[in-house]
Parts: sequence; structure tokens; C-alpha cells
Amino acid sequence: MSDYSKIPSHVNAQTPLAPIIRAWEIYLWDQGKSPYTIKSFLSDLSLLAAYLPPDRAVGEITTRELNNFLAWLQHGRGVPCSPKSLARRITAIKAFFRWLHQNGRIAADPAEKVIQYSVISPLPQVLTPEEEQKVLEVAESHRHARKPDARPYILLSLLLYTGIKKGECLNIHRNHIDTSNPEAPFLFIRYSNPRNRYKERKLPLTPAWIEAYHEYLEQYQPRDTVFPWSARRLEYLLEDIGEEAGLTKHLSFDMCRWTCALRDWQSGMEQEQIRQKLGISKIQWREISMKLQRLADSITPSPIPVDS
Repeated sequence: MSDYSKIPSHVNAQTPLAPIIRAWEIYLWDQGKSPYTIKSFLSDLSLLAAYLPPDRAVGEITTRELNNFLAWLQHGRGVPCSPKSLARRITAIKAFFRWLHQNGRIAADPAEKVIQYSVISPLPQVLTPEEEQKVLEVAESHRHARKPDARPYILLSLLLYTGIKKGECLNIHRNHIDTSNPEAPFLFIRYSNPRNRYKERKLPLTPAWIEAYHEYLEQYQPRDTVFPWSARRLEYLLEDIGEEAGLTKHLSFDMCRWTCALRDWQSGMEQEQIRQKLGISKIQWREISMKLQRLADSITPSPIPVDS
């Protein structure tokens, strides 16, 4: 479908590249693209604009020039360009020139014949059901030690049950946890930046976790944020749990998030529900869902209740 209204009327084949990038940014926002995607695409096109002569008309840019630009990124710029970054930059270039061509601003699409690279990034590490059970048992044991400490358990079980990211965990405030209904407590994930509002969500918690959480509140009495420590301190805490459990893997926030997502995937949860639970955009979900499928194909763990 033509979308002329998204491109200013003065933009044509003789317009230099740089002024058009701003119009494309507005178009991307109107299309509901994620802030991360928009920032990356604009950076990629700005690199192209800086590489070409400043007066180079957009309608005169050729496929050869685009291929030369991509070769320069890999071999002549002097800055490492990973296969994943290269693939994304090609995607940005193709999307930009397709947008101009489909809206009649350039006669031919110079990016159409640029070869698109397909990048398969390494699979993330996840916990097996046995490993997950071990680390939870270790964390649980600290609750009943001579000097009870509920912190390892509420941190680890929260990550494994909700799949939240490190930054989201650090930003949890006490009023983000709703226990008004003891049988159905939940966690609000909130963002102060309006651009990240699409990531906000409401995640269910278990009564068993709330019980441990109340122990933790009595022990540590946090005033505002639930985990008033640095990210590194909490990373050390997870590492300690993993070492105590005898893991050969490096227990981390990311590993817990992927373990949670994989368990949900294998349990038959709807993909859209998993995407919303993780708080990611539909564009990001494409890659993540492919990785989850590859993980599911490579291992066959059975679900283990996190609140056992």
C-alpha cells in the first residue's frame, strides 16, 4: 500500500540522503517500531550518509555503492563489525530504499539486489531441570540455615518464575508487588521512560514466593527498592548459588530468563503470551522464538515447578 503521507512532499530523487533520514525516523515511530530498532536503523543510515559524498542525491545511489559501503564496514572502517551487526545494517538499508521506491520517490531500488546475510547467533545457555532443582534447593537451604537468609531464594526463584531482566529486577519497588489478594499476588514491571511503556506488564507470583518475600522483608527491611544492591552484587549472589550447587555453568540473570522462557515454551504456553511475559517487541520476538525452538529441539527437559 502506498504511504505518500509519511514522506514530505519536497523529498524526491534529487534530495541528499541525510535530510531524508529524519523523515524515515518519523515513519518508523508511526509504524510502532521499537525504540531499539529505530535507534539502530538510524545509526546504520547515518553511517551510510557519512560514507557517501554529502551532495549525493538519493536517486543516484547505486547497488555497487551500497556493496562498497558494506565492504568498507567490514574491512576498511577500522571498527569491528560483527555478522549480526552487518545483517542488521543490510536490513536497515533494504527497508529504507524499499520505502522510498514503493512511495515513488526513486525510480529503482538500489538495495534490492544487495545480498542479505542470515546470521544464526549461538544458543544461550539454560539450566536443565536437574540443575534448576539443585540451585533452588541451595537457595531454599539458606532460608532455614542457622542464620536464616531468604534473599538468595526470593531473587533466584523470582528470576526463574518471571523471566525478568536484570534492569527490571533492580527497578522493582516495594509498591510494585501487590499482595492484596493472597491467592493471586502479582508483580508490576514499570518503566519511567515513556518510550518503554510497551515493556510494562503485570506478572503473576506464587503464594509460596510471597511467603519467602515476607521473611526477606523482616530480615533486610528494604525501604524502597526490593533489591537495594548493585547489579554486580546480585550477580555475585547468583554465582555463589551456582557454585554451591556444583554447576559447571555460570548462573546469571540471562540464564534464568532463558530458562524461564524455554520452560514456558515447552509447557505449551501461547507464543504471544510468552512474548508479553518477557516484555519484548514483535520484531525482537522473531529471533528469540527461533532460538527457543532450536533450544527445544536440542534438549528435552520436563517442566519443574519453581515454587516447589
